Amino acid sequence: MADTIAIAVTGASGRMGQMLIREVQANAKTRLVGAIERSGHAWIGQDVGEMMGGAPLGVAVTDDALEAIAQAQAVIDFTAPAATLEFAEIAAQARAVHVIGTTGMSDAEIAALEPASRHAVIVRAGNMSLGVNLLTQLTKRVAAALDEDFDIEIIEAHHHHKVDAPSGTALMLGEAAAEGRGVALSDVRDSGRDGITGARTRGDIGFTAIRGGDIVGEHDVMFAAPGERIVLRHLATDRGIFARGAIKAALWGQGKTPGSYDMLDVLGLSDG
Repeated sequence: MADTIAIAVTGASGRMGQMLIREVQANAKTRLVGAIERSGHAWIGQDVGEMMGGAPLGVAVTDDALEAIAQAQAVIDFTAPAATLEFAEIAAQARAVHVIGTTGMSDAEIAALEPASRHAVIVRAGNMSLGVNLLTQLTKRVAAALDEDFDIEIIEAHHHHKVDAPSGTALMLGEAAAEGRGVALSDVRDSGRDGITGARTRGDIGFTAIRGGDIVGEHDVMFAAPGERIVLRHLATDRGIFARGAIKAALWGQGKTPGSYDMLDVLGLSDG
């Protein structure tokens, strides 16, 4: 056990939290030392394995994030922006790698992570899968190669429980497209169309969000010009890909210099 990495998981009762716990337990390089939930949750004080419907894991669910993270070398966090900011401060105090898969964070909330990144490694990504991060790089390169005769539209689909739109992955792809074109996404973003909106503005990057059923995650980046279209696509059918990517990030971050990183760094795909 001494050669395994101690991991705490936030949002332990959620679908991603439970998936993360299963993947941590299945990975020979990691062990679960903390399962964190919000105060008042029915799982508090109970063995997380039993609450997930399986065998006891010897880890009780807790609302004391400080105590749980103090025992960990990494924290994997797919929760909500406000909670993530609180966990970032605690992880920085513990010098634990903080892997953030939380989506829906505003620019101000992302900027608020900077003080924590001076003391600990933060790996934050809108999507933890290898395929999506390859798609991000392809999107950037295709956008750089094509002029504004090609409209860019990002179409994403997720299950009906998802609360934010566009998805974090869609925004990540939009940022890649904007970077490829040498513009700021905030200046060219076009989303939430409804009613008589007028003609599309040349150079805009559009977003379309679909919500329904149990769709894990589907993302298309469409480059559309008169007479032709190029479509880059990624389909996720197993939520486990995100959990395994997050664990890869937690392992990668051990011993790294404090700072802010993303999955492109973890996967060796960064341009920097």
